[in-house]
Amino acid sequence: MRITGATVLLTGVTGGIGGALAAELSARGAKLVLTGRRRAALEPLAERFGARTVLADLADPSDVEHLADEAADASILIANAALPSSGDLLDYTPEQVDRALAVNLRAPVMLARLLAPAMVEAGRGHIAFVGSLSGKAATKSTSLYSATKFGLRGFALGFRQDLHGTGVGVSIVQPGFVRDVGMFAATGATAPAGMRTVSPRQVVDGVLRAIERDVAEINVAPLELRLLSAIAGQFPAFAERVQRRGAGEKTVREIVAAQRSRR
Repeated sequence: MRITGATVLLTGVTGGIGGALAAELSARGAKLVLTGRRRAALEPLAERFGARTVLADLADPSDVEHLADEAADASILIANAALPSSGDLLDYTPEQVDRALAVNLRAPVMLARLLAPAMVEAGRGHIAFVGSLSGKAATKSTSLYSATKFGLRGFALGFRQDLHGTGVGVSIVQPGFVRDVGMFAATGATAPAGMRTVSPRQVVDGVLRAIERDVAEINVAPLELRLLSAIAGQFPAFAERVQRRGAGEKTVREIVAAQRSRR
């Protein structure tokens, strides 16, 4: 799928990865439709990138439908928005659970459902979901987040098969630990000792490669983390024992405490 000249709907633009994606897409000549919940955060981006903006709360089904209507001409969807949803599920209220499921899973599924018909009719388009390696391997204090990312991966790969032959591609891009932006930058936590990270630029490159080459799945992480997540997906009990011997408990506690207000 050619990005230059394409209309791209990008969610989660006010986050670190979203901002980096918007900058690169704009540099490549894409026509951007950016969305978020806060007008004050969107307006500077609209001016910087010459983008259209749509205020929308992705936890609200009517806002999701409104967003799809406003971006009906998009030939590329990049579903990047997500809530961190870390911590013990027993600490969540039912309303917080519903919000995490709505933003992280329902909203990208519904945007794909609402935008895909026009792409299929045109015979061209691409839908890229930004997931996480937490969609391949579960870890402590990520039960809700992993549930949404496992679901997103399954949907993306299945929907890709549904659209085969229509000219519309579907991809899932799954970063590991990202430095400088995201949870480490937002929480002040540090990655566990010995755990390598990737840059925002690597994630952006992964998303753009998935779109341009119609790649089903791209895991953006150091080799050892990609191997560990693959093993954990096949042997979860073994992975659980290995994780319990690791040194990441302090990092997990810091991240959960810092992200509590974003539920």
